[in-house]
Amino acid sequence: MDKSLRYISISHITASVTQRSHYQFSNEQISSFVNVLRKEFNDISGLMLLATCNRTELYFESVNTSANLIRDFLLTFKGHQSSSIGKTLFKLSDDTETTVNHLLQVSSGLESSVLGDAEIIHQIKKAHQFTIAHHLQGSLLERALQAAFKCHKRISNETHFRDGTTSLAYKSLKIIKDSYEKAALKSMKMLFVGAGDIVKQLFKYNSKFNFKNIYITNRTEQRAKDLSKDYHCHVFDWNNLLENKLEDFDVIISGISNSENLIKKVPQHKQKVMLIDLSVQGSIDRALANEKHITYYDLDAIAEDLKEVKEQRFLAIDEVNKIIAHELSEYCKWLHEAPLRELLAEYKIKVAKKVNTYFEADKEEEKITAVTNEVMRKLMSKPETFMSSLKMDNVISEQVTKYCIENLK
Repeated sequence: MDKSLRYISISHITASVTQRSHYQFSNEQISSFVNVLRKEFNDISGLMLLATCNRTELYFESVNTSANLIRDFLLTFKGHQSSSIGKTLFKLSDDTETTVNHLLQVSSGLESSVLGDAEIIHQIKKAHQFTIAHHLQGSLLERALQAAFKCHKRISNETHFRDGTTSLAYKSLKIIKDSYEKAALKSMKMLFVGAGDIVKQLFKYNSKFNFKNIYITNRTEQRAKDLSKDYHCHVFDWNNLLENKLEDFDVIISGISNSENLIKKVPQHKQKVMLIDLSVQGSIDRALANEKHITYYDLDAIAEDLKEVKEQRFLAIDEVNKIIAHELSEYCKWLHEAPLRELLAEYKIKVAKKVNTYFEADKEEEKITAVTNEVMRKLMSKPETFMSSLKMDNVISEQVTKYCIENLK
């Protein structure tokens, strides 16, 4: 039985922020989960776990292990094995072509909460690096990822699908700028909670907004210090955050994982405080949205606010779909030619062994390689010769003679 490339996915399309938070992975948790998974299902030969604020997806290639089994394993691993609702939150497939199509849709930004968001390709590349580092590429998965990277490049170069910046981090900073008077922006004190990708994006995009008085805090203090040096900001003590001593801040943006309701109170020392929660688990208590002096945004609210950009990008979707269809077709062509490639590889070994008999193998490796390659070209131009050992011998003899004569000149 041949291997298939399969996938399971839970995302903003199938589940709310709260629902998908149950299946989120921190960087530290990914390695342990993958190790347990491989021990449980030893026929998995290629694997990639994509964990972002909007989706958790597992791509894997196997002979017998189905997507249903992996989904149920994940439910159990996360403590939801008896949840019938949990099962309905996942999209999945055991068909290679369907899986590759899904990956191309995701990597292109067609399934992002912000249509065309380019951040997803960087997240896929990061997941791919983990796969490579742990020797989990697999031929089907690796080819699919290369198709995704090529597809992304073509969409960027050939369409207007990614015109403008539309990341959640960028939009968060834009909301802040649009919500305060210029005079207030100059003296504004801002806190970034966490030191992961989303916070790094906040610093990256701040070059466009130039907010000056920024503090950063993180449970691992050294990571906060490293970012503070890179981006010339201040470090805020983590213990003060745990105690919710936050009265000095005008804006708090949290992108930290695995810290549900970390921020539960914000003292009313200011007329206006803005809270932006970009974490899947909800690190800022939603009840704070009811406070009169607080303006609150979560992931879904930020994404909703980007609908106008989304509508503009709809115009380029047909072009994007054509590129995806072409790259999927190229993948399928490669997939269907796999048996022929295996046959040719086996046949080339046989040809090389016969060619060896005409030369001294330990001294004339270059000659053997040259004649073998030429014989294979001749055989491929006349497929009927593959069926006859005698005809193959004749072709080899002819090419050896030809090679020797040409190299005597």
